[in-house]
Amino acid sequence: MEMKGEILVEGEPGRGEALVLTAPISFWGGVESRTGLIGDVRHPQHGENVAGRVLFVPGTIGSSSASAVLLELVHGRHAPAALILDRPDAILLLGLLAAQEMGWPVPMAVRLDAGQHGAFAGHTVQVGRDGTIRTA
Repeated sequence: MEMKGEILVEGEPGRGEALVLTAPISFWGGVESRTGLIGDVRHPQHGENVAGRVLFVPGTIGSSSASAVLLELVHGRHAPAALILDRPDAILLLGLLAAQEMGWPVPMAVRLDAGQHGAFAGHTVQVGRDGTIRTA
């Protein structure tokens, strides 16, 4: 299976097991910046780890600190292999842009309608430099 997404932040192509979230998430308080674990006990994917996975996010619950959490995930090498968002989140993506400015490799961030995310559940996924998302 293959779908073309809209590139939000150019980064490193990514490959990993898909983690398709079934509910929006807050990175601030929802994802542990030192480990990548989803720590929000109310989130359906509580206990899953985003590190090294292609993370499909149907929506975000905003906090201006989300960018700092994502920046820390990149710095600590616990970031997702790629981020697939239903819609752009400028605050969250600012974390990737800051990491790029610091010279750190960052994962691709691509927009793809949330209705298409579920098709990738249970698969290893490759995200290419051109925004193509495909099962590996």
